[in-house]
Amino acid sequence: MAQDIDLLIQKMCDKQEEEAFIYADQLAEIGGEEVLDKLVEVLKGEDMENAYLAARGLAAMEHNDAALDPLLEVIHDKQNKMRNGNFVQALEGFDLSDKFVDVLRIYLFGNFKASLLAKEYLDYTEFDITPRVIRKAEKHWKHFQNNSANDQEFDIKKQEVVEILGEMKDMFDE
Repeated sequence: MAQDIDLLIQKMCDKQEEEAFIYADQLAEIGGEEVLDKLVEVLKGEDMENAYLAARGLAAMEHNDAALDPLLEVIHDKQNKMRNGNFVQALEGFDLSDKFVDVLRIYLFGNFKASLLAKEYLDYTEFDITPRVIRKAEKHWKHFQNNSANDQEFDIKKQEVVEILGEMKDMFDE
């Protein structure tokens, strides 16, 4: 089995392979801790195309919780800011209920695609919200306000975030 997994990883990462995504999907079907660990290794590697394929495989796996934090690390890595949309897309395969602050950060600081996807998650995910989560979200919101151009994009995000934070605070004021 380990040889099969290594072979599939090798094929997935083969630049000559025209349909490498098939191998990512097969790895996801196999699943398990070994596959998860090997895909996380590829996810954190230097090769972006392979990392995208690994993210795809991880998103499609069952019991993939252990891969969420490494995926978020890759998304938040400043080097990936202008090319992390596919990673953010992979988040749809994960339980994000404990990751409100991470999703908000992606919405605020992500490129166009990442921000758009994060907004979808903000709108349609049921998050576990606590006063601590609200405080952390407000910290990132202040950081965004202090480091952004006051343009149309800023105005749109301001309107959205003020509404979201207001609704969250109201939950605890009632």
